[in-house]
Amino acid sequence: MTNTSHTIAWPDAGREAAFNAWLAPLTQSQRLDPVTLAPASADASFRRYFRIRDTAGTTRIVMDAPPPLEDVRPFIHVAGLIAQAGLHAPKVLAADTDQGFVLLDDLGDTLYLQVLQQGDTVQADRLMRDAIQALVQWQLRVDASSLPPYDEALLRRDLSLFPEWCVQREYGVTWTAAQQGHWERVSDLLVKSALEQPTVAVHRDWMPRNLMVSDPNPGILDFQDAVRGPISYDVASMLRDAFISWDEERELDWAVRYWDAARKAGLPVDQDFGEFWRQTEWMGLQRHLKILGIFCRLKHRDGKPAYSADLQRFFAYATKVALRYMPLKPLILLIEPLQDVKLEVGYSF
Repeated sequence: MTNTSHTIAWPDAGREAAFNAWLAPLTQSQRLDPVTLAPASADASFRRYFRIRDTAGTTRIVMDAPPPLEDVRPFIHVAGLIAQAGLHAPKVLAADTDQGFVLLDDLGDTLYLQVLQQGDTVQADRLMRDAIQALVQWQLRVDASSLPPYDEALLRRDLSLFPEWCVQREYGVTWTAAQQGHWERVSDLLVKSALEQPTVAVHRDWMPRNLMVSDPNPGILDFQDAVRGPISYDVASMLRDAFISWDEERELDWAVRYWDAARKAGLPVDQDFGEFWRQTEWMGLQRHLKILGIFCRLKHRDGKPAYSADLQRFFAYATKVALRYMPLKPLILLIEPLQDVKLEVGYSF
């Protein structure tokens, strides 16, 4: 039996034995060299990834997604939809869906995020234009009919992460009845705006950390949570990212480029760019509140505190949108007590 204990740390002997038993026949059928197995990356879930070489020197990726914490079947399903759409994502070479082991081809190790953080504006524009074109193709060609709906229940469940994990657990704040009322009214507005939009396949994390610099560009990662939902969602993910921020001039430039390409392709974006931008900002606010909750949950429940370093980025996003649109300004009364600065609301409640 192949033994990987010298390179990979396992949570228990049973999981290690199951992995070795799965990998052993692949050393023959896929010509894999188990000696080369090494950690590649981990993410915010319970999944982790290893890199392994075959006897010709080509690298492959192994996903370890332990059930019942993770389910690889949505990943495999969406990978197939992406392939049918002519987009670039890891190919599934072998899988044990019951045990949560998947062998994938390797798209490399250069994330969009790494390149964008270098500050080269020409390179950034080239990469983002590629991401925009790929997103239009994704929305046109990825069959959304088999994806779960991003319905009201899921939208509200996502929003509920903010008061539970950010407000209560991270900051120890309990809302008054009046504050709870503000939250419910803002939540209703955000959910209504999302549900009124045309629906397409939604990646849910179309952001530089999940796009690879590759040929063809981009390579698409972390798509297992794809849903059928609002057309502006992935645009908001792309423009207002968890780990890098842009000035609004660049956000608008890329948003207009997407909107123009989407219209020409026949996608059902609003014909008024101002209304489409409003939809995108409100959709982004729903996402940012959700992520504030997720990052705090990662810290308090999952023992992953590093993500909380980016909380202020999301508070800045949320504040900007809430101040811009009068119906959303009650949110400021909920954000302000969690921040060190006095926000100018300009509105009486």
